[in-house]
Amino acid sequence: MKACIKIMLKNGVLDPQGEAIRHALNNIGFENVTGVRQGKVIELEVDGSDKGQVRSELDKMCNKLLANTVIENFEIEIL
Repeated sequence: MKACIKIMLKNGVLDPQGEAIRHALNNIGFENVTGVRQGKVIELEVDGSDKGQVRSELDKMCNKLLANTVIENFEIEIL
């Protein structure tokens, strides 16, 4: 089973990489860009046929390793 995990900084957490991207876009002529938030996308192949059990395992992976839940939110999508 394939899964996609999207990890983003929580609202209110400073995103210096996003700000650097916004600044660079403005400098090359894309002045209408007023905000950028950068995140991560992780694709995993997971053995299992029970979507509920796989989702539970993915949630544990995110909470223990893949995301810093103090400053990041994550979304799990099973493809």
